[in-house]
Amino acid sequence: MRRTLKALSLLLSYPTEELKAGAGELRAALADEALLKPQTRAAMAVLLDSFERDELLDLQGRYVDLFDRTRSLSLHLFEHVHGESRERGQAMIDLRATYAEHGFEMTPAELPDYLPAFLEFASLLPPREARQLLREPAHVLQALHERLAKRGSPYAAVFTALLEAARTRPSPEALEDLRRQPDAAADDFEAVDAAWEEAPVRFGPEAPQPTGFVAKLRAWKRPAEPAPPAAS
Repeated sequence: MRRTLKALSLLLSYPTEELKAGAGELRAALADEALLKPQTRAAMAVLLDSFERDELLDLQGRYVDLFDRTRSLSLHLFEHVHGESRERGQAMIDLRATYAEHGFEMTPAELPDYLPAFLEFASLLPPREARQLLREPAHVLQALHERLAKRGSPYAAVFTALLEAARTRPSPEALEDLRRQPDAAADDFEAVDAAWEEAPVRFGPEAPQPTGFVAKLRAWKRPAEPAPPAAS
C-alpha cells in the first residue's frame, strides 16, 4: 500500500521534469504492488501516458487551471469542509500536530491539508491505519472525482484509486452537502468570484464546532476499526 499511496501523492503534485521523467517508475510501482483493480490501473495509465507524452508546460497549465484556479477542485481538504471559517485554522493545527507525533515534519509554509502531503503521511503508516485515515475525507475524495470526471480529466482516476485503497464509500449525507456547493469552471470569472467570496467568521455560541472530518481527525489516534472487505 505504501508505494501506491506514494505514487498517488506524486501524481497529484505540481508537474515537474522529475515527475514527468519518473512516470514509468510510478506505473511500475502501481503494477508491482497490485493494490488497485486492473480497470483502475488502466484508467491511471491514461494520466501516466499524458505525463510521458505531453509537454511539461501543457501539463503544468492543465494542473493550474484545475487545482489552483478552481475552488471546487482545490487539493486542500479543509477548503471543502470549512472554507474560510475559523474552524479551519484549528483543524490545520490539529492535523499538523498529528503529523509531528508520527515524526512527519512540515515547514511552516506548508499546509497540512494539502492532499499530496496528506497522502505522503498516509504512505508512512501501517496499511490498516492508512485506510482509517483515508476514510475520513472519503466524501471530499468522491466529490473531487465526480467534478473531475465531469470535465473529462484523467486526474479523476487518482480519486477512484484513493477510494478503492481506502475500501470505503462516502457518507451519502456528507457527499450531498458537497454536491450542493458551486462548481464553477476556471474561465467562468463571475462564478469563480462568487465561489471565492469569503464566508463570514462567527464568534460566540454560534461559532462552528468540530464536526465530521475534523472531529474524526481529532479522535484518529483511537484504535482503528477492522477494514471492511474490498468490493468485488
